[in-house]
Amino acid sequence: MEFIDLKAQYQLLREDIGDAIQRVLDHGQYIMGPEVAQLEHKLAAFTGARHCVTVSSGTEALLISLMALGVEPGDEVITTPFSFIATAEAIVLLGARPVFVDVERASGNLDPALVAARIGPRTRAILPVSLYGQPADMDAINAVALRHGLPVIEDAAQSFGAGYRGRRSGNLSAIGCTSFFPSKPLGCYGDGGAIFTSDDELAQAMREIRVHGQSQRYRHTRIGVGGRMDTLQCAIVLAKLGAFEQELARRRQVAAVYDRLFAGRIETLAPAPDRDSAYAQYTVLPQRRAAVQSALQLAGIPSAVHYPLPIHQQPAYAHFDHAACPVAELLARHVLSLPMGPYLASADAERVAAVVLAAAGA
Repeated sequence: MEFIDLKAQYQLLREDIGDAIQRVLDHGQYIMGPEVAQLEHKLAAFTGARHCVTVSSGTEALLISLMALGVEPGDEVITTPFSFIATAEAIVLLGARPVFVDVERASGNLDPALVAARIGPRTRAILPVSLYGQPADMDAINAVALRHGLPVIEDAAQSFGAGYRGRRSGNLSAIGCTSFFPSKPLGCYGDGGAIFTSDDELAQAMREIRVHGQSQRYRHTRIGVGGRMDTLQCAIVLAKLGAFEQELARRRQVAAVYDRLFAGRIETLAPAPDRDSAYAQYTVLPQRRAAVQSALQLAGIPSAVHYPLPIHQQPAYAHFDHAACPVAELLARHVLSLPMGPYLASADAERVAAVVLAAAGA
C-alpha cells in the first residue's frame, strides 16, 4: 500500500501527461512557454482570484508574497508554530521575525482568538496555514487583520481545492499561496507553486519579483529572485487539472470511510461545518501513537507524523520570541497521518482503520 499512490494516478492520466510533455518538447519553450499563461488562467478561474502567478515552489510563493508586501529586516509576521518549516523559513530569509501564535485544538490551524494579543508596532502581516487540507478560519483572521490594517497571506500549500463558506482556498485573503509538490492534492513531477491575488499592484510586483525584479528585459526595478515555474511542470499540472475535481470527490469518499469507522472511537482532525478539506492528509490523534505506528508498519501500511516538533521548538527557531503554544505541542505528540488519496480503495481504508483501532485499544 502506498501512502499517496502517484503511480496509479499516472497510469490513469498517462496519455494526457505524455501528450502535454511532448508539446513542450516540440515547441522548446522550456521557460515561460505558453503553458505557463494557460495554467495561470485556469487556476485563477478555479479559485475565483483575479490573478494567478506560478512560481518555482510553495516556499518561493511565500517568499515572493512577503517581498511584494515589502516585508523587511526587523519586521514581524504572525504565523503558526504547527506547520512545515517553510512557513516560518520564508519570513526569516527576509530578516523578519516569525511571531508564533498557538493553534486550535480541533483543527490544528492558527487560533484567531489569540492573534490580536500578539500584534505589535513591527507586525507587517499575518500568515495562517490551512493545515492537512482544511482552510483556517480565514474570515475571523481577516477581521482581526482589518482592524489593524494588516494583509493576510494564506499558506494553502496543503489545501488547494478545499472550500470555505462557498469560496476556494487560495482566494480567502489578500494573498493565497499553494504548492504543486508531487504529493500535494494537485501536484507536478518536481517543484512548483502558485500565488493568488485580486490586487493588481501586488500581482505586478509578484510577476516582476519572480524574474529577478525585471519590469522588462534587463531593466530591474525591484530586488527579485529566480522564481519561475518551468513550462514542463506547468504542462503536467494542466494535464492533471481535468481530473482534479473527481480526485477531490474521491478523497472525500475515502475520508468518509475513515470518519465512519473512527467515529466515537478515536479522535480525528475533521473539517468544521462551514468548510471542507482537500485531504492532503487524513490525520488521527491516538493516545498510543508509537504503538499504532508500529502496528501499521508490521501490517505493511505506511504512516507519517506531520509534524513531530513544532517550529518554535526547532533548534534554528527556538530563539524567536513566542507566547506559550501548548496546543501545538500537544498535537505534535499525537498526530498521525494515514494513507490517503483518490486511488486508495475503500477496502484498503477499512484495513488501515482496523489496524489503527486495534493498536489504539479503541
